[in-house]
Amino acid sequence: MSTGTDLTGKIAWVTGAGSGIGEAAALALADAGATVILTGRRPGPLEDVARRINQTGSAHVQPADLTQSEQVEQVGDFIRATFGRLDILVNNAGINIVDRHWDKLTPHSIDTMIQGNLTGALYCVTVALPFMRAQQDGLLIHTASMAGRFIGGVSGPIYTIAKHGIVAMSHGLNMQECVNGIRSTVFLPGEVATPILDKRPTPVPPEVRARMVQPADCGDLIRYIAGMPKHLVMNEVHLSPTHNRGYIAALQRQL
Repeated sequence: MSTGTDLTGKIAWVTGAGSGIGEAAALALADAGATVILTGRRPGPLEDVARRINQTGSAHVQPADLTQSEQVEQVGDFIRATFGRLDILVNNAGINIVDRHWDKLTPHSIDTMIQGNLTGALYCVTVALPFMRAQQDGLLIHTASMAGRFIGGVSGPIYTIAKHGIVAMSHGLNMQECVNGIRSTVFLPGEVATPILDKRPTPVPPEVRARMVQPADCGDLIRYIAGMPKHLVMNEVHLSPTHNRGYIAALQRQL
């Protein structure tokens, strides 16, 4: 459904674009008129999203493993050669694992978590900033998590550490890049019904997922942020389900 946000002529790069929040963000930005570059590890889901966008808009698939700096730079080279500009980065790609707690973590799984949730996002920022500094304009939107603000047990310690790093990165970008017309927003969703839930140690049933934040809700919010005027920055935004399982558990403990 079209909204009043008009992103015609804007070039947007969305990571983790094959499913979940990234897919929803890509669809929403394209619906508002942006040309979208879709990045993720798996070409198949990216191609599916691109097919839907290209029925009425414009999408380009650029698969990459964002933990590999040279692959991230190759996407930047494509953007430079094809468009010569980048207006929006939705820095959304992330990962979690089932064996996420201290008694089961290994150096390898820690590397997987830090690289997949923090290092890759940092690499994407280094590619985006030169475009935006040259333009004296640009928007970075980073998907963190409520785990990036609050310490809890569900997400696991390394995911929590990485997402705290994303929050710090975004605020640090505003501190330095505001003089270049660059805005950075960190998005902290609560429980979202995305495929990452499949990596939880305890399965989440469909009736519970139905009461969570939905990917389309996140896409709508990202589109709204992208349409804000240049003189404003939404530094940080939380979005959580009304039926907040954390709050409800706390209330039950009080009984």
